[in-house]
Amino acid sequence: MQGHEGRFSIYVHSSREKPVHVSPLFIGRDIRSEKVHWGQISMVDAEKRLLANALQDSDNHHFVLLSDSCIPLQSFVYVYRYLMETNISYVDCFDDPGALGMGRYSEDMLPEIKNKDWRKGSQVLLQWFSVKRQHALLLLSDKLYYTKLKLFCRPAMEGNRNCYADEHYLPTFLNMADPSGIANWSVTNVDWSEGKWHPRSYRAEDITLELIEKIKSIDESVHVTSEDEKVVLQKPCLWNGTKRPCYLFARKFYPEALENLMHIFDNYTSV
Repeated sequence: MQGHEGRFSIYVHSSREKPVHVSPLFIGRDIRSEKVHWGQISMVDAEKRLLANALQDSDNHHFVLLSDSCIPLQSFVYVYRYLMETNISYVDCFDDPGALGMGRYSEDMLPEIKNKDWRKGSQVLLQWFSVKRQHALLLLSDKLYYTKLKLFCRPAMEGNRNCYADEHYLPTFLNMADPSGIANWSVTNVDWSEGKWHPRSYRAEDITLELIEKIKSIDESVHVTSEDEKVVLQKPCLWNGTKRPCYLFARKFYPEALENLMHIFDNYTSV
């Protein structure tokens, strides 16, 4: 990111009073927060808090949520142009008729949210979103739909059901507010192929040039429904109407993978 100062700003969600940062890019960028709890609406609160602070800078036009286990797959210039030269927000969003999709819907959300409007993001427990300014403003101004999910989409609900607001709030709300304005996939790749509760995590020995190139070359978004037959939904990733690779970032990488990643990135040029 060196050499591109002035073209980006960083905001760090922090629950510690005095966070410790290794990179000078993060120093003084902390947004203090109440503690975030797994599977709770507080995860959406943290997202909104970050957006609220970032929106105060009128030069910020696109907002990307990442974690400390994410890595970039492309050069800064490639990422910048990919996000800035389109009017689309990248929010993972699909219609899952199964138990982990429609099975979480509650009629208590009526009349504002009908079952036909209910959507899910497959990036379990936190939407790794990338949104334009107009959508960030919509999210910050919304109270009605947020309250519906806060009340009626939470873990350990009646009937032994679990509903996770951060998997449903952004895709449901933005699909209702501006369905043609979202791409229905996230620009952050997560590998769920192991079929576990958590995605695949990459350690030092997993890091190869072939792995990075494989993730970079993916040009179709894939969703798997939670029905017994597990229907696979596959669509091309279109950027301004042209098929392009889907992902700009990837997760989940352990800190121990950093040295091998730096070695790879130092030895080839990303387009």
